[in-house]
Amino acid sequence: MRAWRLVQKRHASSAFDGGGARNYGGRWNQRGTAMVYAAGSLALAALEMLVPLERAALLERYVCFSVDFDAALCRRLVPEELSADRRASPAPNSTRDLGSTWARGLGEVVLQVPSAVVPQEGNYLLNPRHPEFSQIKIGIAQEFSYYARLR
Repeated sequence: MRAWRLVQKRHASSAFDGGGARNYGGRWNQRGTAMVYAAGSLALAALEMLVPLERAALLERYVCFSVDFDAALCRRLVPEELSADRRASPAPNSTRDLGSTWARGLGEVVLQVPSAVVPQEGNYLLNPRHPEFSQIKIGIAQEFSYYARLR
């Protein structure tokens, strides 16, 4: 399976330590829980990054990484496990608690969740604390540029 991670260039060296999510929390984790967010396609990763941006000038400062892993390392949430408010903004405690509980359980190293931006598409949560995290193949950082008309 392949996923994509898009980060600002200045964070490329720490893009897979889960520190940003641990320090600030996210849709699928409480503050204090390390987690790495990736998307099912590069286009979805780009769209997910556009949503929280405050200034278009920030679009020029990104790199992308491919993330490859065996399907056996991944668990997919079933609809019954998802709360009705999963797309709410700001992110609800229901999704933060679900992801944090999953990360602490160390069951699978990857969890597939629906995107809040495009719910028909999937995002992937990677647990950097999991003993099998080293089985995930992380590609080299590649320059990523948004189309000029988006700026």
